[in-house]
Amino acid sequence: MFRHRAATATSVNSRYTFALWIALASVLITLPVRAGILWSDPRSITAHETGPGEDILHGAVKRDETSVGTLYFRFRVDPLSDVSKEEYFAAFELFENDTEHLAVGNSPKAWAYSAFNTSETGAANKVAGDVDLFSSRPEAYNQEDVQPYELPRRGTPCTIVFKVEYIPGADDLVTVWMNPNLSRGASEEKQLKSLTTKFKANASFNQIHLRHGGLGDGWTFSDMAIATSFNDFVALHFWQRWWFIAFILLFFVAAVAITVRFVERRKFQLQLSVAERERALEGERSRIARDLHDDLGSLLTRISLLSGLLQADKDNPAQVETHAAKISQSANQTVRALEEIVWAVRPGSDSLQSLIDYISHFAKELFEGDTAHCRLDLPEDLPAQPLPPDLRHNIFLVIKEALTNALKHAGAREVRLQVRISYDILEIRIQDNGKGFADSAAPEEGQRHGLGNMRSRAEAIGGTLSVESEAGKGTTIVVRVKLSTASRA
Repeated sequence: MFRHRAATATSVNSRYTFALWIALASVLITLPVRAGILWSDPRSITAHETGPGEDILHGAVKRDETSVGTLYFRFRVDPLSDVSKEEYFAAFELFENDTEHLAVGNSPKAWAYSAFNTSETGAANKVAGDVDLFSSRPEAYNQEDVQPYELPRRGTPCTIVFKVEYIPGADDLVTVWMNPNLSRGASEEKQLKSLTTKFKANASFNQIHLRHGGLGDGWTFSDMAIATSFNDFVALHFWQRWWFIAFILLFFVAAVAITVRFVERRKFQLQLSVAERERALEGERSRIARDLHDDLGSLLTRISLLSGLLQADKDNPAQVETHAAKISQSANQTVRALEEIVWAVRPGSDSLQSLIDYISHFAKELFEGDTAHCRLDLPEDLPAQPLPPDLRHNIFLVIKEALTNALKHAGAREVRLQVRISYDILEIRIQDNGKGFADSAAPEEGQRHGLGNMRSRAEAIGGTLSVESEAGKGTTIVVRVKLSTASRA
């Protein structure tokens, strides 16, 4: 039994663990992961008099003249050198080995945010390859010269995003956005034309350098990243945040774990219930076999012995009459015992009403033809309360023993059988006006043995049995059983 339960528990734990892994895997598969981020560097790095600068990419991403596809670059700048410190240059610059390619920031000969090392020259630029970048917050160079470009200002940070569409064997197409809208719901298509600049450049790279040269204190670069989609830079909805995803993941796994545990527990309880019913059925079968052997066996044996004596004394009429009377008595007892066994195991008898009806039937038969009278006090309406066979049988045997003791040992003229149902308690009271016995005096041996059996049976079904007796004033036996507990037995 213990090995079986251990094996069952191990099986339950194995299925429980497997279900958790399945749930975790399914959640991870469906999470909105931002897989388009190829490289990022959240550090704040100040570039000042860097010369050619140093690589910060370390081979994480690269593209050459044969590459196709699109990449998106993002960085944030906080100028420490501004328009008052011209001439200077600062840039987020793409390198291919030691060769300078596209640079985005501020060209040495441009006053506005600009790109240099391009394949084109902006309309307002004086140096080939320089392209000033459109901005939605432009500033005038002077009162007469108003251009759609933004001047670098100390203390005014700026976010720049640029896209490179790689074309094998030709100049690549570049789109630059100055301070684009990256709030929730934004997209590349929704960006304003006033902050969008397009041109061509060689954007092959395997290195990125942060550079500054000339006057001023340099630029501080931060929040740098390379991605495969503009949307990878857009602010996440709260349900896309890592803490929300982690919460949903934990909630989902916990829900699956609780569900699996509940289902497995229910299955285990069902299996245990089935096993208990099978055990109860086996116990009932054993009881029936024992009753058949003990009660019917002994009665049939007695009938057989009396029949043999009847044959032996056939020439003695007085003995024949005595043996025949005893055979008749034993036959009646055999019929009653068989009837009792059939009632105990019959499925249609599994109710409180059947129990009370059978007790009433037994009492009438037992006292029939005797000088003692049995008075029945039974309730008119009984609740539809189911009772298991073993419970019915044990209650009946207690009452049977009490009635038999009253008839055989008490010498009573009247016995009262009373049944009451009160607050889920079944109470059966057997009261006689016989000789009784004092507390200090033991009842007769048969009666004493019967009381012991009755008390044991009452305790076995979760009930109680009380005995009150006084010499010359009769005996009262009360059996109490809680029906709600009994129905679950």
